[in-house]
Amino acid sequence: MKALPKPGSIGFAREYFAHRDPAVLAVLRQSSVGIAGAGGLGSNVAVSLARAGVGRLVIADLDRVEPSNLNRQQYFVDQVGERKVEALRENLLAINPYSLYEIHDIRVNRRSAMTIFARVDVLVEAFDKAAAKEMLIETALAKFPGRPLVAASGLAGFGGNSRVRSRRLGNLYICGDESSQCPRGISPMAPRVALVAAMQANLVVELLVRMRGRHVQGQ
Repeated sequence: MKALPKPGSIGFAREYFAHRDPAVLAVLRQSSVGIAGAGGLGSNVAVSLARAGVGRLVIADLDRVEPSNLNRQQYFVDQVGERKVEALRENLLAINPYSLYEIHDIRVNRRSAMTIFARVDVLVEAFDKAAAKEMLIETALAKFPGRPLVAASGLAGFGGNSRVRSRRLGNLYICGDESSQCPRGISPMAPRVALVAAMQANLVVELLVRMRGRHVQGQ
């Protein structure tokens, strides 16, 4: 068994990116993705995109990690009480230390969204509340009309894989079943949240390759 390269070395970086499609990786390393929300959807999307190798993630959220978040969000017991964006950056660096994670511990509103996400290639809507979703969608489509926005709607409960889909409305892409809602006081469950988040992340990769990787096979 050969000796493994030490983390932080050039050899380790070479091994880290070894099992990637070079053309796709080249596109992702040059790309920037905004994630509005660091909860169930946002933390799962961020982990998937970090593992994929996206070069820059811009993440905004105002909340702290709570015990009830651990049923579906990418945090750990010892991070309860920490700011979500700070805890998430810590976890992302432990997964992929070769990307840039720009965090904003701020409430995303119409004004801040325009500044925080001004220089991303694709924006992901990852809020829990309908009013916040509506605000971001309206703002993003009005202020950045040519940029893809990947949103989510309908991820409550469990099962129902066949009902989960993505559809396109111009530059707005919606992932989920667009109907399921949790009863008041009940949180969504990890499997379905992760399923929709993975669909969002997978769509982001597809969009980035379509936008930047004209010579990439398998599109």
